[in-house]
Amino acid sequence: MNKELMEALDILEREKEISKDTLFEAIENSLITACKNHFGKSDNIKVEIDRNTCDFICYAEKEVVETAEDVEDDCLQIALEDAREVSRNALVGDIIHIEIKSKEFGRIATQNAKNVILQKIREEEKNVIYNQYVKKEKDIVTGVVQRYLGRNISINLGKADAILTEGEQIKGEVFKPTERIKVYILEVRNMTKEPKILVSRTHPEMVKRLFEAEVTEIRDGTVEIKSIAREAGNRTKIAVWSKNPNVDAVGACVGMNGARVNAIVEELRGEKIDIINWDENPGNLIQNALSPAKIVAVFADPDEKTAKVVVPDYQLSLAIGKEGQNARLAARLTGYKIDIKSETQAKDTPGFRYEDYMYDEEEEYEEDESYDSDEEYGEAEYEEPEMAEGDGPDDSANQRDESGAETGYEQSEEPETASDSGEADEPGADDGGEADSYGYEEAPEEAGEADSYEEDGIEEVSQEEPADGYEK
Repeated sequence: MNKELMEALDILEREKEISKDTLFEAIENSLITACKNHFGKSDNIKVEIDRNTCDFICYAEKEVVETAEDVEDDCLQIALEDAREVSRNALVGDIIHIEIKSKEFGRIATQNAKNVILQKIREEEKNVIYNQYVKKEKDIVTGVVQRYLGRNISINLGKADAILTEGEQIKGEVFKPTERIKVYILEVRNMTKEPKILVSRTHPEMVKRLFEAEVTEIRDGTVEIKSIAREAGNRTKIAVWSKNPNVDAVGACVGMNGARVNAIVEELRGEKIDIINWDENPGNLIQNALSPAKIVAVFADPDEKTAKVVVPDYQLSLAIGKEGQNARLAARLTGYKIDIKSETQAKDTPGFRYEDYMYDEEEEYEEDESYDSDEEYGEAEYEEPEMAEGDGPDDSANQRDESGAETGYEQSEEPETASDSGEADEPGADDGGEADSYGYEEAPEEAGEADSYEEDGIEEVSQEEPADGYEK
């Protein structure tokens, strides 16, 4: 049993995470390479290694020929006499195995075999590192700051070094060597020598991953981060939603006394984080996204992805934010192009008033219907004296009351026209209709008298009383 080789393979497997099977293949290839350098050929060279004891044997397959004169190639053929020394049962035409002692290899062959093993170990180590970090792509890891490479920073992630470029650094952040920081892995490239890992601290997904690591409800799926907008170093807005109606999504992210969100803010070096509730209604979502500003009205167009927002005059600067930051983040968070105006500005701007979204055609149609009813009322009022003399005075009164309720004050001149034409000779009949249509304070009492007159006759009502009521 080759204990030294076994121990070396165990150390490599533990430290480099390279499997023993790969290492055994590397040793076999190195021995074959050494044989090729020593004998000039390796087509008939075979290497067998016991995986349990690490004992190995290297041999060459040769064909048995009758005499030494028949041997054309020493590497491929052997005389029968020489073959009988290896195997007594050897016959002409058989293939026998001739053991090759590794001690016979020269220095150059041994060095080449060593290089083959080392090259295989380096390739496997690079593949292991690449496979390990490519799985962590789009995730956060903890690294140690090593040194500045110009304006870039080299960060040790454990088994590999990552590069934090200037464009992915938060403006104003300064790191010291040996300082531990969290970074977001953007991309892992499989290069010739070693994998190239690009990391970032400005990516919006970094905040999302930090919340997933800090908030249990997000990690198990109870709370979901629907959208996120970030201006690295200044402010971040995230919209959260809970599948469970009994769970407060915002409260779960904030934590007791703000413990959870404060831990994330501390990792981001004081970056402010706004957490809002997600809403399927665009108007409510935009209103939440513009917090802490108060909103008067939101007119959102889901098709055009635009929204017009009206805020109180004293809240305009708060809604827009410093250098437009609050409105800009709200637009990124919701996906809508947001136009904000104060109440004073909105009064003179089309699209920011409720009247701009009402249907004028329906209003005109309702006015036309009321006008038609007025005309009917006028015709009925004009023919009322004849109906009063006929069979149905009560019906005319009812019709006058209904039409008067619809038309109101505008048709008050119609009864005067009827009385002036001289067609109504009975005293008080037209005057009663007149009192009914105007609606003054004394009109209800006079209208009642007029109704009683139509029903009971002219015994107790004089012609002058309606006139006096009209003067009032």
